[in-house]
Amino acid sequence: MAISSEQMTQWCQTMLAGRAAAPELELVDYLEAIPRLDSLADLPSGTRVVIRGDVDAKPGAQIGEGDIRLRSMVDTLSYGRERGWKQIVFGHIGRKPEGTLDKVATRLGELLECEVSLITDWLDEETMTISAATAAQIESADPGAVIVLDNTRRYDIERVLWKASAEDIPQLAEKLAKFANEFAEKIANVYIHEALSAGSMDASSTIVPAAMERVALGQYEASEFDGPMRKCLETQLVVFSGLKIDKLDDLEVMINRGTIRHVFAAGSLAMALKKAIGEIDGKPCCLGLAEDPSHADKPYYIPAERIEQAKQMVANGREKGIEFVVPIDSVIEDGSVVDQLAPDQQQFDIGPKSSELFEERVGAFLATNPKGAVAFHNGVFGMFEDPRFEAGTKRFISQLKRMTEAGVEVFVGGGEGGKALERYGQPDWVTHVFTAGGTVLNALGGEPVPYLAALRAAAQRPVAQV
Repeated sequence: MAISSEQMTQWCQTMLAGRAAAPELELVDYLEAIPRLDSLADLPSGTRVVIRGDVDAKPGAQIGEGDIRLRSMVDTLSYGRERGWKQIVFGHIGRKPEGTLDKVATRLGELLECEVSLITDWLDEETMTISAATAAQIESADPGAVIVLDNTRRYDIERVLWKASAEDIPQLAEKLAKFANEFAEKIANVYIHEALSAGSMDASSTIVPAAMERVALGQYEASEFDGPMRKCLETQLVVFSGLKIDKLDDLEVMINRGTIRHVFAAGSLAMALKKAIGEIDGKPCCLGLAEDPSHADKPYYIPAERIEQAKQMVANGREKGIEFVVPIDSVIEDGSVVDQLAPDQQQFDIGPKSSELFEERVGAFLATNPKGAVAFHNGVFGMFEDPRFEAGTKRFISQLKRMTEAGVEVFVGGGEGGKALERYGQPDWVTHVFTAGGTVLNALGGEPVPYLAALRAAAQRPVAQV
């Protein structure tokens, strides 16, 4: 199903617009519009199927080391092998163009107990064509074969939408349309997305589906969205932390769903909320370097408009009975603890008084919520990779266990939160850990996951006979 440059222009502008393109749609609307893997059960043996895989992994010496994302793909790939499909897996590793998926291909072979070949130079980017050798290797592959195309990010086309604006699209559309059409013609015109963590505006996730005859969510990805992700939409208690202040947008959307009654915050997000609470309550506080305009180019800087956004959130939230719990002391750069930040100080972790407050408020939550309540934990409380600033994160991880033992369903959003649980706790301390932090925030927050938007758009095109 070839896509024209004009159609690609409209497609890309929809992708870039995000929520503004369809503000009425929620996560469940995207999920209900996208076919699942079983919808492809009628495909005959020998059908070429491209898999956008979660291949951004660093396999260790043996199975089970550094390959959790690869293991998440096994059920989908096994499903295709049982039906004799020729499956072509593609995706990226890291952000550097020189990265290679050679070890990933080897580990996939070990997991599937079959040979998995790797094709390296598969795209001529000057002419935007898939190489004849690549097409020939796929064509000659036996039914049930699994092939990996090397690192998509070695090609500029994969990254072209990262910083593109709507005004740039008309100049990019012809090239992007050529890329998508080449994929459909020479690789496969059936597309399965089995890369939960692939939340960026990569062409492999957002552009290639535009030319596909049929699309579907992979087995693991669908189970994550249909199960724990939907459950997180019922969250009563949320723990939000980290350096990125734009998480405030995600928290605002989550609060507006109406189920959240307790917000625990740390990091830059907490700084904005703390300042907002202080101004509302007539108890102004200093955020130190985080509000110094001379640090506006730093990731920890919190602009004035974010404080205003936080004030509106707190005011509206309090009217709905929402409790906001923010730090009351801070660990600064020299490792000392202060109750109030001075203008030249920066918070690197929450202090012990804050940890005590958080534990007290968790207890209050457990005392007033029956078993079956839902809690969502995202991020870490400080620069936890440095032992001087790990105490806040380390101490709170035990609260996840406490909530789980009390009958609360606890979900961890992956990313650094998942690393912290692995470092300071045990997997059974929580109900579920996602393998993709950013994707989970998109799904639960303000913007649609780019690949879900692309798959929905592709699924709504007329179905052609493959």
